Amino acid sequence: MKAIIYTETGGPEVLRLVDRPVPEPGPGEVRVRVVLSAVNPSDWKYRADSADGKPPFPEVVPGQDGSGVVDAVGEGVDELRPGDRVWIWEAAWQRKDGTAQEFVVLPVRQAVRLPEEASFEVGAALGIPALTAHRCLTVAEGTTGRLAPGSLEGRTVLVAGGAGAVGNAAIQLAGWAGATVVATVSGPEKAELARAAGARHVVNYRTGDAAAEIRGVAPGGVDLVVEVAPVVNAELDLAVLAPTGTVAVYAVDGGPAELRLPMGPVATGNLRYQGVLVYTVPEGAKLAAVEDVSAAVAAGALRAGEQAGLPIVRFPLERAADAHAAVEAGAVGKVVIEVGL
Repeated sequence: MKAIIYTETGGPEVLRLVDRPVPEPGPGEVRVRVVLSAVNPSDWKYRADSADGKPPFPEVVPGQDGSGVVDAVGEGVDELRPGDRVWIWEAAWQRKDGTAQEFVVLPVRQAVRLPEEASFEVGAALGIPALTAHRCLTVAEGTTGRLAPGSLEGRTVLVAGGAGAVGNAAIQLAGWAGATVVATVSGPEKAELARAAGARHVVNYRTGDAAAEIRGVAPGGVDLVVEVAPVVNAELDLAVLAPTGTVAVYAVDGGPAELRLPMGPVATGNLRYQGVLVYTVPEGAKLAAVEDVSAAVAAGALRAGEQAGLPIVRFPLERAADAHAAVEAGAVGKVVIEVGL
């Protein structure tokens, strides 16, 4: 089978297309014929990590997420059978085999049944972005840790960077759960994407008074901010948060890595900053997220493509390096590698 590997860390050029034996699933494992392999920012960051120039394994296949069809199952697997369509999450986390190959073997819990009405594009766009968005949306004061229709009814959610992959998932999931969703964007094209995802109000933070616009929508303040740029947006977040509001931080885009906050407003408002890294989310919360995301997909609430505010940017397997470079350069939409269409 064909696979993308790297044996040293560095730029996209370290990725190589090779032939490997088709792996066999062991007990509790499934083998998936990969259709689409998704590329996330963490994929290129782990590949580029050059602390000692060595990856965590002698040979690594990148790709946490993807979609495909179960090809074989190992002993003791009853949840799935050959022919089932699935979406894949965290395939390469602390493992040497990700989704950028024609077949991947992984624990059965990391291959989740994909409804027939959901496209492989939808399946590939789930994984890290959707699970990250779920965690961000379930850490606020008074939430239960679960998402379902009505679970965020009466709450206002601000999604920073509403045109990104996590932002898109957060908009769709929050809307499914009943929240009023406000999104910030940097320009008109991204505004259209955020609206297509379902944001009820979209604010261009580069024009006008963003805080005043958001307060006009939510006079009492927003209950939760899904934040991609906490340092750059600190002043805005503090200006629009409601008492007991939460900022869920899943990335640090732009500005320095250190965040300084005026403790007066934070303490007075009983405000909360919550860090989110999906790989290290508590196990129970992560499995709950997988269940809720699956329910949203089954309900048709998670979509992909231009019409859903998430353009699909495609690369063939032999151009995996270009796919990584595109994500690193900030490509708008979801970058996927076509493995076995």
